[in-house]
Amino acid sequence: QARFVESGGDLVQSGGSLRLSCKYPGGFLSVYDMGWYRQAPGKQRELVASLTIRGTTNYADSVKGRFTLSRDNAKNMMFLQMNGLKPDDTAVYYCNFATRPGSWGQGTQVTVSS
Repeated sequence: QARFVESGGDLVQSGGSLRLSCKYPGGFLSVYDMGWYRQAPGKQRELVASLTIRGTTNYADSVKGRFTLSRDNAKNMMFLQMNGLKPDDTAVYYCNFATRPGSWGQGTQVTVSS
């Protein structure tokens, strides 16, 4: 099964912004419910943002109002705009199907310093 390719992670200061990108060589993202997940050290992976085929977005309470998920169907890419970053946002971020995750990519590391 094709794996997702995430990029855009970096080390930023608290309050900073990052834009994560996701590519999927295995098909068109527009035909799936998609999500961004994250896994912090010592914690389980969690879904932080999702986008349905119809374009409805949902966010975890911890990121609501700060993160924005979007999709560019022409480029077959998905993005996560992260503003107002906090140290608690430090994690490896992954993209995957929202309803039934497939194979995981390597993720992209986001580190927020206080």
